[in-house]
Amino acid sequence: MDFNTAMGLLIPFLGTALGSACVFFMRKELNNLVQRALTGFAAGVMVAASIWSLIIPAMEQSEHMGRLSFVPAFIGFWLGILFLLLLDSVIPHLHMNADKAEGPHSKLARTTMMVLAVTLHNIPEGMAVGVVYAGLISGNSTITSGGALALAIGIAIQNFPEGAIISMPLRAEGKSRIRAFADGVMSGAVEPVGALLTIFAAGMFVPFMPYLLSFAAGAMIYVVVEELIPEMSEGKHSNIGVLMFALGFTLMMALDVALG
Repeated sequence: MDFNTAMGLLIPFLGTALGSACVFFMRKELNNLVQRALTGFAAGVMVAASIWSLIIPAMEQSEHMGRLSFVPAFIGFWLGILFLLLLDSVIPHLHMNADKAEGPHSKLARTTMMVLAVTLHNIPEGMAVGVVYAGLISGNSTITSGGALALAIGIAIQNFPEGAIISMPLRAEGKSRIRAFADGVMSGAVEPVGALLTIFAAGMFVPFMPYLLSFAAGAMIYVVVEELIPEMSEGKHSNIGVLMFALGFTLMMALDVALG
């Protein structure tokens, strides 16, 4: 693995770590409006990344199938959706501002299940970065180093507010600043690990790259629809979540096109 690939895998993790560090500089928990804005922004980035960095390249790699070039993307997308549905069902977790945990009954602490919720939705982000860099390493002509870097930077940008969104409530739940920071960082550690594992797996299944790309896209879209959109829309009516979604979407779109 070369230096550029290693940096590409670490950039999203650094975004989470820097966001989690906000717990050292902010005294109060993020208010609801700010949380909704940041969540909407993250959702926009993830949707744009799913389309420009994953689904479109998956279809481009299947152009030899003619009118059926959508089939690998279609199948992979659904496999990604079902994979996250499975994880959502077997891992106990608690979403922000929720009173009732999801998944199997567990005696885990509330704060632990909050960290698991963030970790759960970081898994597809790590997979997305990993599969794109795996395609780059394999010499896939539809994936450029600029496009891979754009995805890593885009995920890092949306990971920054996510780091703050998890560390600040943990502090409010009674954890020390250091412990809240550490838990926020650990929730993002799954990304480089997942990316690395995906690179090793994808290296063995290069012919299935279109399926892997769209698989990561499906997993990310599941997180957006199941978790982020409800969170950005909850409470008193406000358009802030939608506006920040649009900002995140267009920023990621611009990054992918400009750097790709």
